[in-house]
Amino acid sequence: MGAASADAVYGLIASLGLTASAQFLIDQSQWVRLVGGFMLGYLGIKTIVKDARLDVSHSSTPGLIKTYLSTLLLTLTNPLTIISFAAIFASLGVVERGSDFISASLLVVGVFLGSASWWFILSWGASLLGSRINKRTFKWINSVAGFILLFFAIVAIYSGSVTIIGL
Repeated sequence: MGAASADAVYGLIASLGLTASAQFLIDQSQWVRLVGGFMLGYLGIKTIVKDARLDVSHSSTPGLIKTYLSTLLLTLTNPLTIISFAAIFASLGVVERGSDFISASLLVVGVFLGSASWWFILSWGASLLGSRINKRTFKWINSVAGFILLFFAIVAIYSGSVTIIGL
């Protein structure tokens, strides 16, 4: 839901034709890459060292809120999300022509529902597989996923710092 909420925020920005806001986010993408890169690095390390058991304690309300907020923040700071929404809405002509309140609302609701549906299906599929995977396989999957996150963290941090330094 955090990722879907972030997608809805970018959908709202584009649907209202806020080109200055969209351009500001793109102009500040090097800082966004740095913040997102460090967050990805943290998640990568946390994923690698995490115990390979299914942790049911995250079903509590504080765990859900923390998960929602961290996913929201991670998605909002993902430069690919910003660039993707800018490119998609620019190609559809949403940013240039602006839109009325009803059209903007329908677009935002559509983006949110589409994103939420995707993440629901992905999570549901993972939960089905999760009951069939043993602890050793979970550890292997966590390690691979963690190293992939670390790789993308390094790429994001490097690309953000190169842009800031001007190399």
